[in-house]
Amino acid sequence: MPIEKKISKTGKREKHKSVTRKIIGYLFFSIVMFVTYSFLVILLFKWINPPTTAFIQNEVYSGFADILSDEQIKIRWITYNKLSKQIVLAVIAAEDQRFPKHFGFDLREIEKAVQEKLEGKRLRGASTISQQVAKNLFLWQGKDYFRKGLESYYTLAIELLWDKKRIIEVYLNIAEFGDKIYGVENASRKYFHKSASKLNKYEAALLSAVLPSPKRFSVTKPSFFIKRRQKWILEQMRKLGGIKYLQELE
Repeated sequence: MPIEKKISKTGKREKHKSVTRKIIGYLFFSIVMFVTYSFLVILLFKWINPPTTAFIQNEVYSGFADILSDEQIKIRWITYNKLSKQIVLAVIAAEDQRFPKHFGFDLREIEKAVQEKLEGKRLRGASTISQQVAKNLFLWQGKDYFRKGLESYYTLAIELLWDKKRIIEVYLNIAEFGDKIYGVENASRKYFHKSASKLNKYEAALLSAVLPSPKRFSVTKPSFFIKRRQKWILEQMRKLGGIKYLQELE
């Protein structure tokens, strides 16, 4: 082979390696910047209440902007210390009973969900409260693997940087409790005409009962399914030991 051709091929290989190195460098820089920025935002939200969420903004920019009032999309924040402990216990009993113990993922529930799927049953969700905070606060709706990967990342970061009290506080303040009714304070005022600091266990259980599908289920006109779920939640609250169970969040 002529020397010129050997030099030409060698040059092309070196050029290709250079382009590859640049791409890898850009990717590495982008990942570092994303992790740094996201950690700073999550750390900031440890002390500062988020003014809105990705979920709410998705509603606003999905055709609802003209019909949603400022009151509907405004989060009326209530701190953990002011919250009725009945609503804190109720959502844990309904959504994530091992919330005080796990680090963002309930492996036991995931294993049960997978086993049920293998047995031919419908795949059910096994998301923890921490995962729901990560999804609702930062991400878009969907079930693709890339979004699930980001959800796992944000969940771990939240668990690392926040304590359990802050996680449940944020969850209750950004969750949807009815069609366009965001946050437990807004929900309590709308449905029961009082602050979420004064919710009793029956009201708390009813609010928690609609969480799996707040656009489908109603607090004001509860179906037989919701009434039965409310009773189940009340029973779970009792089995957990009542509000003494919340001492595990300390």
